[in-house]
Amino acid sequence: MPALVPLEVDIVIHAPVATVWEAVGDPRRLSAWSPQVRQTTLLDGADQVAVGVRFRNQNEHGPLEWTTHGEVVQCDPGRRLAFRLEENWLLWSFTLWDLGDGQTRLVQRRDAPEGISDFAHGLTERYMGGEQAFTSTMRAGMQQTLQGIKDACEQPRSARER
Repeated sequence: MPALVPLEVDIVIHAPVATVWEAVGDPRRLSAWSPQVRQTTLLDGADQVAVGVRFRNQNEHGPLEWTTHGEVVQCDPGRRLAFRLEENWLLWSFTLWDLGDGQTRLVQRRDAPEGISDFAHGLTERYMGGEQAFTSTMRAGMQQTLQGIKDACEQPRSARER
């Protein structure tokens, strides 16, 4: 199984932790900001996010479309949401830090504690331009995701609820 370098990006958001958690505490909201995730659906009749809840993502990258399946492995409201994807074994997380004065540091991280599946590695090499190119694309996508979350969280509540 090929090794994969962890990726981490962070941003300071001028909004309290509770506001930022509303944005990142539920994977179904990812499609609002991620350039790759188009839709997320909770599975097995779940309607709330908790450890053990499984979900399905519909993703796209250019003309490519595919489905991934995830499971929430950590859900500490207001602090951290982490989930593992079945197809590639990657662990994704959002961690929130209260900076005081109504500011939150949001960290998005991609880890590969078990490496990456041969299946996912093959697809990355064949269809995504190779690991180096796709890692660069992923980092840019993570930055875009965090910027979108920041922009949404820094709007007045009435604008966020539309």
